[in-house]
Amino acid sequence: MQRDIVQRPGNPADRADTRPTAHTSLPGNLLAPSAARRFVRAALEEWAGLGLPAAVGFSGRLAEDAEVVVSELVTNAVVHAGTTVELVVRLEEADDDEAAALSLEVSDHHPARAVRSDRPESGSAADAAEGTRAVGPDEPAEYGRGLQLVGTLAERWGITYRTGLKTVWARLPVDDWNPFPQAPADPVLPHGLREAELLAPSARRALRDDADWAGRGALSFLAEASDLLAGQLDEDIVAALSGQLLVPRLADWCAIWLEPENGGPSAVPRLASVWHRDETETGGLRALLEQGPIRLPERVGTGPVSMPWPGGEEPWPGGTEKTGKDEEGDGPAVSALAYRITSGGRTLGAVLLGREGLARVPDEVTALIEDFVRRVGLAVGAAREYTRQATISRILQRALLPGKVADIPGVASSLVYEPSDDGVVGGDFYDIFPCPGDRWCFVLGDVQGSGPEAAVVTGLARPWLRLLAREGFGVGEVLDRLNRLLLDDAMEAAEAAALMVAAAGGQQTADTGQSRFLSLLYGELVPLPGGGARCTLASAGHPLPLHLRPDGEVRPAAEPQMLLGIFDDVAYESQSFELAPGDSLLCVTDGVTERRSGTRMFDDGDGLALALAGCAGLSADGIADRIKRAVHEFAERPPDDDLALLVLQAG
Repeated sequence: MQRDIVQRPGNPADRADTRPTAHTSLPGNLLAPSAARRFVRAALEEWAGLGLPAAVGFSGRLAEDAEVVVSELVTNAVVHAGTTVELVVRLEEADDDEAAALSLEVSDHHPARAVRSDRPESGSAADAAEGTRAVGPDEPAEYGRGLQLVGTLAERWGITYRTGLKTVWARLPVDDWNPFPQAPADPVLPHGLREAELLAPSARRALRDDADWAGRGALSFLAEASDLLAGQLDEDIVAALSGQLLVPRLADWCAIWLEPENGGPSAVPRLASVWHRDETETGGLRALLEQGPIRLPERVGTGPVSMPWPGGEEPWPGGTEKTGKDEEGDGPAVSALAYRITSGGRTLGAVLLGREGLARVPDEVTALIEDFVRRVGLAVGAAREYTRQATISRILQRALLPGKVADIPGVASSLVYEPSDDGVVGGDFYDIFPCPGDRWCFVLGDVQGSGPEAAVVTGLARPWLRLLAREGFGVGEVLDRLNRLLLDDAMEAAEAAALMVAAAGGQQTADTGQSRFLSLLYGELVPLPGGGARCTLASAGHPLPLHLRPDGEVRPAAEPQMLLGIFDDVAYESQSFELAPGDSLLCVTDGVTERRSGTRMFDDGDGLALALAGCAGLSADGIADRIKRAVHEFAERPPDDDLALLVLQAG
């Protein structure tokens, strides 16, 4: 579907010239696409008003194509990168080699990886030198199928990578370019006519080719919709994206209602999203629709239902009269259709959309919209399922972790805990609690895996640790007994699994063979009368704690030992040292040390110790914050493992 996507040698953004250029920065959220469309529209109006030679070729079609292209590019940047988006609009006048064109460049600050191709000959040496490569015709799916639409509308497009920056650019030809237009007799009138041409609703309607959407455009549209909606885990984002996909391609305006999660027959759907082709009309449309949700009869399936305008005697969006005719007098000014949003046989909401200038929406288009709404239902259902799972996980996580850690006299503490997935119970856990004999115990553990299996081990280990510590056992003895308890529990689980296998007729079940082991850092602090504290600790298969002195010296504070829950003949030993005033102790899980950036890990070459050495003189909170930022900034992608770290600093 792409026309020409081979980039000219040298990137247009690198040229130092005086071409008319407009630039803006947009936030990485769902408001960015609409803001980008308004910005492009304003730039075109300004250049047309200035009478620039290339701007004489502006038409309603160019304005519409530019808005669609920039909306696609910005939406992709927001959905897949999530960073601030930089938008550059540039007007290129004709020269000996190229016709006049409008250049659109959308950059994000999260270049995940370079574009790869099996056809190296498609890029030039100049492209390689610039860090730029043309995209092959079978590659757009890697970046979202919305780029297929960009390739259809643009003369050429491509992707440029630089350090920390990815730019997707598109070049749209300017229609009927004339470098020497005849001077108008009245310069004010053509200016006004040009603005009217840019914004005329009739020109916009002419660009919507229902026959094209019902043919080759339908597959591209549905593929893009599936790609965008499938990865969303919030039903409000699904509703917002659905509106952007429908308007202005298949409708002039639309509204989406969603049923409450646990609503009954008396539950009132909420208006989740409203979109209008003319963004200045969105507020008025929302105000009308908030008067009451649409109600579809129970007998209605997932097909289209013709609906009266819910605003009563109010005019249709855009000021069109409900009972009037279109410009050709062929039918009503607006056609309104409603679709039920369903998933798994349950009604999740409804979509209402309107088309101006049509007495009846073609059957091919209504069928396409029905297929699209079916995908919306699947996405909303998946988002709700994830929300339920995330809610259960948060409740379970709160029950497994202490509501508040104890304050140790004379020792400041700072804790950072970030589970990698909000929808799954994490495997990391922590605790700080007092014990008899003026002792304060601290724990940082990491259970194998995550989810329910990890929750079971965490639910066993933390209460056992507290019980053993308060019974007066030493650090090494606590680990010895906890190791045996885990092995005994694993043996009971294995016996239960064997019974399940026997009951299943000898077939292995999916719930058998779960190992229950964990890495653990456990220690005790006893405050000293003159300041500081006596620290005794042991590490069982856990990243070693690091002792930071005020002069920046860093050294390991424990010796490596075997994981808990593996062997029953292990005797765990502890190490003791004095945490002098100003000294700090950093304890982390492997989500810190094994944070990856390509083939490198954060702790390669003693990376954690080097980062900690640079924290000399900081408070406990300052150390925790700096280490956390260093871990996050180590790689472009967010952490894919639970992250936990504890800083103890003697006063």
